[in-house]
Order: sequence, then C-alpha cells, then structure tokens
Amino acid sequence: MNNRLCSPRTRKLKSIRPAAPVQLPALALFVACLALPGLSWASWASDAPDWLRAQISAPLPAHDQKTDAVMVYSESVLTVQADGRLKRLDRRAYRILRPEGRAHGLVRVYVDSQTRVTGLHGWCIPADGKVFEVKAKDAVESAVLGVDDGYLMSDVQTQSLQIPATEPGNLIGYEIEQELHPYAVGDEWDVQETVPVRETHYTLQLPSGWSYKAVWINSPEVAAVASGNSRWNWVVTNLEPVKIEEDMPPWRGIAARMVVSLIAPGGQELGFRSWHDLGAWYLHLASDRRNVDTEIKQKVAALTVGIPGMLGKMRALAAFVQNDIRYVGIELGIGGHQPHPAAEVLAHGYGDCKDKVTLLSAMFKELGIESYYVAINTTRGSVTTTTPPNLDFNHMIIAVAVPAAASDPALIATIAHPKLGSLLFFDPTDSLTPFGALRGGLQANFGLLISPDDGELVKLPQLSSDSNGIHRVAKMTLDADGTLHGEIQEIWSGDPAARQRFALRATTQDIDRIKPAEKVAAEALSSFHFEKAAIRNLHDAQRPFEWNYSLVADHYAKLSGGLLLLRPRILGSKSSALLEGEEPRRQPVEFDGPQRDSDEFDIALPAGFSVDELPPPIHADYGFALYQSESKVVNQVLRYTRSFEIKQLSVPTDKLDELKSLYRLIYGDERRMAVLKPAGS
Repeated sequence: MNNRLCSPRTRKLKSIRPAAPVQLPALALFVACLALPGLSWASWASDAPDWLRAQISAPLPAHDQKTDAVMVYSESVLTVQADGRLKRLDRRAYRILRPEGRAHGLVRVYVDSQTRVTGLHGWCIPADGKVFEVKAKDAVESAVLGVDDGYLMSDVQTQSLQIPATEPGNLIGYEIEQELHPYAVGDEWDVQETVPVRETHYTLQLPSGWSYKAVWINSPEVAAVASGNSRWNWVVTNLEPVKIEEDMPPWRGIAARMVVSLIAPGGQELGFRSWHDLGAWYLHLASDRRNVDTEIKQKVAALTVGIPGMLGKMRALAAFVQNDIRYVGIELGIGGHQPHPAAEVLAHGYGDCKDKVTLLSAMFKELGIESYYVAINTTRGSVTTTTPPNLDFNHMIIAVAVPAAASDPALIATIAHPKLGSLLFFDPTDSLTPFGALRGGLQANFGLLISPDDGELVKLPQLSSDSNGIHRVAKMTLDADGTLHGEIQEIWSGDPAARQRFALRATTQDIDRIKPAEKVAAEALSSFHFEKAAIRNLHDAQRPFEWNYSLVADHYAKLSGGLLLLRPRILGSKSSALLEGEEPRRQPVEFDGPQRDSDEFDIALPAGFSVDELPPPIHADYGFALYQSESKVVNQVLRYTRSFEIKQLSVPTDKLDELKSLYRLIYGDERRMAVLKPAGS
C-alpha cells in the first residue's frame, strides 16, 4: 500500500476526508449527483450487515459543535496466505453530523496489477426510513484523479463509490475486500482520522509457523491480544482527530499508525528489513539501465563540445535533461518503480522522474562522473529516521559525486559523505531550479541514497536563506501633494523566482506579464499606475529573476493638520493571519524552505518639509525567524530598510505564541507612519 516512484497516488484505499490531504475532485461532484435518492442505481436494501446495524445506537466519541462527522467503528482484517499473498477486509462506519460530513460518503479505492477488489459495498441507514445500498457495479471507474500533467499511461485505476442519502443524522458504512500481492509484503494500519474515532480494530491472521513485527509511529505502542490459531487483535478507542491546518506537517508525519512486517517460517522477514535491503532491491531493478550506448556517447559529445571546464559540461547535460526531455510517465506493473533504459529515454525524448535520473546518470558516466539514485518523498516529514524501511517515496532525484575539477561555490546543495565524498543533490525533473540548487520542499528532507554498496537514509542539505528570497530596491520621490513616483527593482532568487517563472511560463503579452507585479502593488497601494515595466532572465534559471518597473501612486502620503503622513514601507507584506483563528492551533507550522527577503526603499522628501517623527527601529530574533527594520533620514532622503529571514523550517507548537507575536510585530511595523512637518514649524 505504498507509493510508486513519481506516482501521484498516496494510498490504495481512501475514503474522502473533508479538508484532508486528499481533496474532493471534480468527479466526486459528478458521482454525488448520480447518488441522489430516487435515481435508478441507488437501490433500497432489505437490511444492512450486522456489524453496521450494531452501530445504530452506539454512543458518539467526544466532539465539538463544528465536527461534521465521527467514525463510530472501523475494522481492518489482514489474512496472510502461505504463499505470501494477502487478503484484506476493511469496514468503516460514520455518523454524519453536519452537511459538510457528506464527503465521507465517497469511497475511493486504487487498484493496479498487484491489487484486485473482490468486494465493494456501501450502505446508508437513515435516521428515519429504509436502508440504501450500493455495490461494486454502481462504482465509477477512472484513471487516477487529480494527477499532474505528464501521465500518459498507468495501470493504476480508481474505483469511486458514492453512498446515497449521506444527510446529517444518518449512519453510513462501507466494506471493501481486496486481494493483494505487493512488492513489499507487509501492511499498515492508519489509526487516526480527521474526525473523532470511537472504536477501531485491526486483526492479523497468519499461516501456521509465521510471525510478525509491529512498529508504532506517532503513537505509544498498543499491545496485541492473541485469540488463538495464529490470530492477533488490536483495539484502540476514543481517538482525537488530526485537525487539518494550513502549513501543517504532512499527514503521515503526525498521524498515529502501525506498520506490520511479516516473518515467514525459518525467520525470513518479508519486505524490507533495512534501508540497505530496499536500496539493494532498487539497484537490482535499475541494473544495466544506465548503460551508455553509441547514441548517448554522441549526444554527450554534441552537448559539451566547445564548453570549457567540467562544471560547464555538467550544467549543459543537466539543462538538457531538465528542459529537452519531456516529463511523461508510462507506469505499468513494475514500471511504477523500475526506470526505463537510458537509451530508450534519449531515443523517445521523454520519461518520468526516475527515467530522467537514469539518463542523466548515464550521461555523467560518459564524462567519468559517478552519480546515484535518491528516492525521496516530496513532502518533508513523510519519511524520517523513525520510519521503518518502506516504499513511501513518490519522487526520484540524483546525487552527483562532484569531481575536484568541478568544485564551485555555486554548487550549494551538497553534503560531505563519509564514503562517497562531496555529493550534489539535483532534481532533473524540476526545470525551474538550476543545477547546484534544490527547491525548499526537498531541503532538510530525508531521501534514500542508493549506491552500489549501500542503501541509506540521508538528510539532504538545508541551504542558506540568502539563496532564496526577494530583494526590493526602490528609488522614489515624494511630491508636496503626496504623490509618490519612481523606479523599483525586484530580484527574485530560489523558490520565489521559480514560482514567478512558472506563473509566467505561457505568457507572451507584456500586459499579462506585468500582472504579478501589479498584484503586489495593489495589495499595498490604494491608487497607482505603472509607467513602464520590464522582465529579465525569465527563461534563464541560472540567474535571478528580475522585475524593473516605474510607478506613480497618487495621494500616497496624506495631509493632516499641515503635516504629511508617510508610510516608509512601500511594497510587500511579511505579516500573516495564520495564527489568528478563534480555535487554538494544534499542529506545528512548516515553512516551505529557508528564505531571506529584504527591502531598501529610498524616498526623496519634498522641499519645504522635514521629518518630525520616524517609526522606531525593530530587531526581533526568535531563533526560528529574524525580523528587523530601520527608518532614517540622510540628506533629505528617507531610507527604510528591513529584512525577514526564515532560519528554521518548522515551528513547534510550544513556539507558536512567539510566531504569532512576530507576525503581529511585523503587521504593526508595516503600517507605521513617518510624520513630515513644514520646515520652520
């Protein structure tokens, strides 16, 4: 029940959780319309199964008035056959409390060549009325929903079943039976939900002579109860929900779950006993896939001819795979994990993430440079040092052994490996992040480094905040009537630059390209217009992205009692209302990556005015972030400087009050005024 490399799916079995990591797609709305009571396929049932009917009078778990549904019962039964095949039965029952809880009536099952659904049923027991029933024949089958562009072919399919009459007060339930033959034999029990859980069960039935090992994640261990005949049961009751909050850690990084490993007779542990085993398994899959043929040799020669230095040649090859090899995924069977041969990727001109890594690794090999696969989950925190070895990765990048001849300060996404030397991490699928750098979501993340001798979980580097941010410089003039006009330059680097390039990637008209800058200005200025604007380095990811524009803001400074009130902070906001909700925050706050934004605003003051009052300077260092600002006057020019630096990528719950204080401090500073008075007054 794990991810494929480069695959968008997260679980093979998922009921839709409102505001959960899996969002309700457009198809769900279509299916919900089909499920309205009275339509032909939503049939009446003479009765519901005993396990669901037993929940009619079951007490509800503790919940607040905003809870849209509660899980009153869940049960998962894993039956292991002697040949290692698995059968799994899942049952869920929810009581719908509010209209938003209807989303729990959409059941989604992912199937592929290793999974077969043998039973699928759903029921609704209304508070007053007959039972509704839907079956597998009522499900809508489709490709995987909500995936990014680039998937041409996959054997992963989605079966979506909408339970009808999911109105407040009604009890709904579903039952799914599956036959599984996974690559890594084992199982996971997701204990927590986004809603309160009254009672949840897990049962493991093993063949004679088999045993198991259970590891609990994000939860204290719960002991199993043996019920004879190689059968074990776990029960957990009255679980609080994992509340979905903006900028929280990933679901799998905080929700309680149990990972089950299976041990065959003789002590052979199936699945992966260590990260080393997982690395060896993948290295076997990729064996001979990076072989260099004549076409690859010729392509490397053509791409690097006339380019001086080893680093220049490496950049040329990296740019080719980034930009000229289209992202297209063809994942059938083991192809969800196994890369295509490098020669095929080059010949076809397309491939997914692992294919791109394979081709680039082969090209580097032709230059005499070693490189390695790195499997990673793009959501930081999904895999950590406490995670048992598993296939919970959804992306592949490359680690390059940097030769001494290519050493350069610009290669910042590096670590010093005790055996492999200086390793540079690079994502050839990401065409917006230059060779040598790494986007924020991959920084300080754990990836499986796969080398010929080992498979090991390594922590990728966290880059300096100076490599990621927005630097604004403004040279402005203020007229006596309050009009502000002048030139502004914005220099965007790292992830902010990548976001700008992505937003503008398909624009061809200047009027469209200027819209992002106009949006920033509109958030800070009540009345303005641009006189001219230009972009630099839109398509050159090796250089910072730049805006250069001039604007006029009418009535920027306000006249009041003969005084002129002027806000030194012209553009850009660093404050946030993230922590200003009525309910207390439950989860840590996760930043995308380290970042340092800075402003330098010079405002030439009008003749006949002098400064009467300036905002006080601020220096606030909270450890996880630093904010400082200063206003001063030199030669009739008001200079406002400030910087906001994110130094740590996670703010724990016990520091959230400090983060709220910081955001409020910034909010106040961004709105403070300088007071100008007529000269001689």
